[in-house]
Amino acid sequence: MTAIVPPIRLGVNVDHVATIRNARGGDLPDPVRAAQLACAAGADGITAHLREDRRHIRDSDMRRLREQLTVPLNFEMAATDEMVAIALEQRPHAACLVPERREERTTEGGLDVIGGGIDLAHKVEKLGAAGIRVSLFVAPDAEQIARAADIGAAVIELHTGAWCEFLAAGETDKAEAELARLIAAAGQGSALGLEIHAGHGLDFATAEVMAAIGPIRELNIGHFLIGESIFVGLEGAVRQMRAAMARGRARIGAPQAA
Repeated sequence: MTAIVPPIRLGVNVDHVATIRNARGGDLPDPVRAAQLACAAGADGITAHLREDRRHIRDSDMRRLREQLTVPLNFEMAATDEMVAIALEQRPHAACLVPERREERTTEGGLDVIGGGIDLAHKVEKLGAAGIRVSLFVAPDAEQIARAADIGAAVIELHTGAWCEFLAAGETDKAEAELARLIAAAGQGSALGLEIHAGHGLDFATAEVMAAIGPIRELNIGHFLIGESIFVGLEGAVRQMRAAMARGRARIGAPQAA
């Protein structure tokens, strides 16, 4: 009997449409329009990160996304009282808690779920009680994943950035070791009852590999797709990403060459 392969979703992060807008000021390009185009091309959901310093997405963007989207909105946010309050007011489909430092260009690692202690657990509980699906952005670390399950997160998103960086640098051994960690982490999290997502630094080739890992149910991709859209348009980039993910998913359970 052929095993049923669960589908995999694509979440498109529109932060860097807002980065381009904010570089000059004004209202264009509009991240909400980008989100709508991405959905028309096959995105299953939209992610937006409202940072403490508002360097790209603005509060008004989050409100408009929440009001106008017909697909799930994933509110990426720091685990702060301010962001929890905004999430509780906006009531997005999901909230992904990430580490955040003002001086970083992008999220540089996984959330320290263990170090977050009881305060983080209370924030997860508060968001969950409001009907918001809570995701924690974590490194492929067994102890962090176990703690994520302990404090009631529904989802973990595995940080794929280190693996992508090793590949880009040609550090094959390190890349293979990191990929093995990601595969093990996906299996561990799934066994603990967590839904598994993955993201950070993914392109067509690396997304195809991630899509071939059975427990992973969603990939969240932003910077690469926005950059690629300069050349092929956002709808074209999203369609190519969906095709890459479909190729990866098709490899699950397929006979392997000797």
